Amino acid sequence: MDLLKNVEAHVIIGSELLVGKTFLVELGQKSQVPFVSFSNLGPTIFPTQNPQNFSSSVKAIAAILQEFEWSEVVLIYEDTEYGNGIIPYLVGVFQDIGIRLGHISAISNSAEDFEILRELNTLTTMQTRVFIVHMSTPKLGSRLFVLAYKAGMLSKDYAWLITDGLSNSLDVMDPRAIDLMEGVLGIRPHIPKSKDLENFKKRWNKNLHLMKQNSLASDQVSIFGLWAYDIYLLSMATEKIGLMNTSFFKASYSGNSIDLANLGVSKIGPKLVNEILGTKIKGLSGEFHLFNGQLQPSAFEIFNMIGTGERVVGYWTLEKGLSRNLGSNKGPRNKLKKILWPGDSITIPKGWAVPELKVAIPKKMGFTQFVEIHSNPHTSETKCLGFSCDVFFAVLETLDFPVPYKFIPFINENGESAGTYNDLLYQLKEKKVDLVVGDTTIVANRTSYVEFTLPYSESGVIMLVPIKRDKRKNLWIFVQPWHWDLWLAFITTLIFIGFVILIMEMKPQTTNTTFQGPLRRQLSMIFYFPFSSVVLPQRESMVRDCTRFVLAIWLILTIILMQSYTASLSTMLTIEELRPTFVSVNELRRKGCFVGYQNGSFVKDLLVHQLMLNASKLKPYDTVLDYYKALSEGSENGGVSAIFDEIPYIRVFLAKYGNKYMMTGPTHRTDGFGFAFPLESRLVSHFSRAILRVRENKTMDDIEKRYFGHELTSQSHADPIDTSSPSLGLYSFGGLFIITGVVTILALIVSESYIWRTVRTVRECSQRCLSSKEPNNTKEAAVEPTTENEMNAIEQSPVQEIENSEKAIASTSNQIEENISPQQEIIEENN
Repeated sequence: MDLLKNVEAHVIIGSELLVGKTFLVELGQKSQVPFVSFSNLGPTIFPTQNPQNFSSSVKAIAAILQEFEWSEVVLIYEDTEYGNGIIPYLVGVFQDIGIRLGHISAISNSAEDFEILRELNTLTTMQTRVFIVHMSTPKLGSRLFVLAYKAGMLSKDYAWLITDGLSNSLDVMDPRAIDLMEGVLGIRPHIPKSKDLENFKKRWNKNLHLMKQNSLASDQVSIFGLWAYDIYLLSMATEKIGLMNTSFFKASYSGNSIDLANLGVSKIGPKLVNEILGTKIKGLSGEFHLFNGQLQPSAFEIFNMIGTGERVVGYWTLEKGLSRNLGSNKGPRNKLKKILWPGDSITIPKGWAVPELKVAIPKKMGFTQFVEIHSNPHTSETKCLGFSCDVFFAVLETLDFPVPYKFIPFINENGESAGTYNDLLYQLKEKKVDLVVGDTTIVANRTSYVEFTLPYSESGVIMLVPIKRDKRKNLWIFVQPWHWDLWLAFITTLIFIGFVILIMEMKPQTTNTTFQGPLRRQLSMIFYFPFSSVVLPQRESMVRDCTRFVLAIWLILTIILMQSYTASLSTMLTIEELRPTFVSVNELRRKGCFVGYQNGSFVKDLLVHQLMLNASKLKPYDTVLDYYKALSEGSENGGVSAIFDEIPYIRVFLAKYGNKYMMTGPTHRTDGFGFAFPLESRLVSHFSRAILRVRENKTMDDIEKRYFGHELTSQSHADPIDTSSPSLGLYSFGGLFIITGVVTILALIVSESYIWRTVRTVRECSQRCLSSKEPNNTKEAAVEPTTENEMNAIEQSPVQEIENSEKAIASTSNQIEENISPQQEIIEENN
């Protein structure tokens, strides 16, 4: 205020003006005088837009996190305006790349050591092991790392990353803290090497030695000093606008030194700000250009703290991202050099560690093959036995990292189960436990408050009923092997084949008398002949070759159908001895039967809400023996007619009572058994991959055989009875019927010439009979030669016609046609 009012300064340059930034912005806006400060973000000019722009540095941090595949971090920052300013940038950038800001710890500059240590101890109980430290006060940063070492947080599997706030102030931090920070990564603006920089350092050492001859000179020039040296651009900007109109517009002076209303306004201030912002130079710190009022470094260097020094391991630029060397285009595996991590480790930390997990296990009265609790009353130690627990142990051995755990039984004060499986899973939602191990089924409505791994056992809900051994015979079972549509198709085909054969064999000149006679006989042969041909050979009664071909196709069709009929009937007679008492839920609902389920299971909700069974008709049971007694008694005697449960439990039951009961009906699918974690737990993916590895090798088979023999791996009593109709339908033989029909029609078309020839002959005979009416003596005289010629024609059989030449066949046909009319007259006289 004194410089503005009395001296009328046109530019005010400060060192680290962090406390009064808001006041400086208001002061600069009021007086139009540019303020230049040197914070850890670099030179900043007021008044401009928000000077705290962490965009570039946060992007560099995000690139490092992605390089090491760290998906969650903890932010430790000083509780100041500078510290809080980075949070919006971190949240925005991390959200875009899928990194989670798991926890934020604010530490005040006035905090005591015990308060800082208490906060650090809280952080050790979390899984995240990657920490970002954002501070500008070297003293607070030194205290933080000394206390972090005491808390054991600068050891193996931890990763620390400091922003440019501390990175630019390492030379003034406590040497004891620097020594403890081995393995810490840091980022800071890159200062390129140049001849001007080397000359500046020499002059610096010379001047420092002259000022303090008794002190040791150092060539380590602070980055703040380089930035301050580059501010000579202000003089360049001033020379451009000249010194005209350098006075202030005075305001009335009230004598109050902090009265903003009485400040004057600089005439050249706005022009000076514009010149400063528009000027670009190559200074000692590199390209010097203020963007939105703040210096934007063109590159950041990433260094690794080793001993009391530091080693640059890579660079980051907005254009190329991470690289081993500035400007290099190395592949993804060569982005950074080798890094020494806390605890003298060269192994990249996973970024998180698993504290001791509280593993909840259910208390079961029955089906202890899956989960069984053993508690030692002297040591209060709980052991978990059973199929699910052994799978859990096998998964732990497959993981790439150790997982400490402690079993917590889900029991009440009386040592009994504390509730249902849903109640057990709610312990995860309430953060009372970290993991649930047991025969917990993956159900859709449970995924709203817990997260499951991949299933380690297949499952599904199915119905268990007693076997009905019905010895009674069905009088009409012989018609059941075929469905009605197949019977109809067979009868239709039979009539069609008989009709085709009748047409082919009804020739006037043929010697086949099978299809001759009255109309009643001909119609009966349509039904009788194809049917009898299946049993009695009919080749000798067939004259035409096309007829024999059609008959062969018919026989092939009937043989196939007869074989299928025999097999289907045999199957039906066998199944009839082992039929279930109930085949569907609708039958149970219609008859009002009682139904059982496993106590505490989700199956009750499925029966009520999905299968629409009356809740008053449901009975819970615990053990295999309870299932057996309830099914033996039946609904009439206080038991149940069916049991609904998951397939693994049903198989355990059938292993003991499989000769009296069976699975039937459709299977209501579930995803099987899985381990449950809280929502968004990072352990889920690791456990799921481990489960896949266990299931792919022989470990899972060995565990199943250990507890269930071959029941879970074999198919004995595993497949439910198919309650659908065993009758064969037309669709199964549709292709065969199509082939038969097509071939028969083709054969009929081939014989079409004989048919039309017979029709034409009959028509000509009728015309001659009507046109040639002669006396009786003439008719009598014509009898002898007609009869003689007819006898000659008859002697020539069809077989002889085939053997003779075409000429003989034509001659015989002409003789027959010429003598048809006299023969007809003789027949009429005889009548």
